[in-house]
Amino acid sequence: MITGAAIILSFIFFSLSALHIYWGLGGRRGLAATVPRKANGAKRINPSAFDCFVVAFLLMGAGFFVLARSPLLPIRLPRWFLHSGSWVLLIIFTARAVGEFRYVGFFKKVKSSQFARLDTKYYSPLCVLISALLCCLEFLN
Repeated sequence: MITGAAIILSFIFFSLSALHIYWGLGGRRGLAATVPRKANGAKRINPSAFDCFVVAFLLMGAGFFVLARSPLLPIRLPRWFLHSGSWVLLIIFTARAVGEFRYVGFFKKVKSSQFARLDTKYYSPLCVLISALLCCLEFLN
């Protein structure tokens, strides 16, 4: 169970990292639907290439962390670091799924944009899946 959760999580994190690298290098496919928009259609944030690379690096780090947390990548890290890291990731992705109650998450108020529809259908449920798999990794290990 632990190995399966680690494989799925690392695949998700590495795939999302690759997508952010693509956007950081100037790729535009799918980018418009990944940025929250205000009710008037204006972008809520305007991420730069640097921002994309920072997110890509963090997601890649999360992928390697998950592998280190499992038997798949036998790196000797302090037990407290592994447990703390798992909890930090769990809190981050649970908070992302819940959202900030305006533009992002299950409880958002602005629901008319393409981002909002995709967030409800795909992005927030993916964060719940990540959180559930992190729970499996934390409590079954």
